[in-house]
Amino acid sequence: MAETKTNAMRMLERAKVPYRIHHYDNEDGQIHGEAVAVKIGKQPNQVFKTLVAHQGASLYVFVIPVAEELDLKNAARAAGAKKIEMLPVKELLQSTGYVRGGCSPIGMKKLYPTFIDSSAEAQDTIAVSAGKIGCQMELAPGQLAAQTKARFTPLIKTHAAE
Repeated sequence: MAETKTNAMRMLERAKVPYRIHHYDNEDGQIHGEAVAVKIGKQPNQVFKTLVAHQGASLYVFVIPVAEELDLKNAARAAGAKKIEMLPVKELLQSTGYVRGGCSPIGMKKLYPTFIDSSAEAQDTIAVSAGKIGCQMELAPGQLAAQTKARFTPLIKTHAAE
């Protein structure tokens, strides 16, 4: 049976960007990033989650390792915003075209300003959602940045006293 392509997959294919698909079982409801990393046989620092935040009507996309937490101050600084907050989950589908757990930084309804945690640059490849729950795509961080017009910047909370 032919695989149903997501917007993210179609966009990468159109741009001739090499990528690899990883399917995982989501019947157990374990779709959080660290569980997904185990299911696809990758380390948590190789699997990245896509978070959407906003300041007023302006949306921003942040791509960070699954085991980490977004530092909202770093995120706001990167976006050039005074203060940002996470987009409510109920607004995610309408704003991006994706659902929680299946939100890909590639192929959203609009190309929002996108930022990738600088730790991605140390990896040959990283995995991000392919645009649906149960499916991850692995590609070079530079290719992801090129496709989303993203820039690499420190985004995660450090565990030292803040």
